[in-house]
Amino acid sequence: MSTCRNEIDKNSFVMFGKMTMANQYFAGRVGSRFIISLRDEGKILGVRCPKCDKVYLPPREYCEKDFEKLDENWVELGNEGVITNYTVVNYNDKHLPRKAPYILALIKVDGADTPIAHIVEGIEPEQVRTGMRVKAVFAEKTTNTIRDIDHFAPVVE
Repeated sequence: MSTCRNEIDKNSFVMFGKMTMANQYFAGRVGSRFIISLRDEGKILGVRCPKCDKVYLPPREYCEKDFEKLDENWVELGNEGVITNYTVVNYNDKHLPRKAPYILALIKVDGADTPIAHIVEGIEPEQVRTGMRVKAVFAEKTTNTIRDIDHFAPVVE
């Protein structure tokens, strides 16, 4: 299907469809320290702003509020946290980390002020709720990515 909108683009064609683009992300210096800590020590690290005291997870180089440099202010966080929001992914795609349906949640890890997006397993999608406590489950085999945390699972109270 093609369309011609005006004289300028009379030789242009518009193709309607779905396009998937694989990409690769480089973690950089700050992200690499975070990933290495997950991989080698099973520890979740964040960074604290020396001016406003906000703790960021995932770590970043600068505070979004104060523009302070954060890369020397590392703090160890807990392996548990609270679901602040979630969605249930109900479709499959070769680029997705799990087969549908699965839960993708924003999790505010203990000690952090910002949530991290990750997979939640060990609970049916209709049973998940905001405010639910979850715990990091580390991968048996390292991936050298955020997926060194394989998923989060509900904390049995």
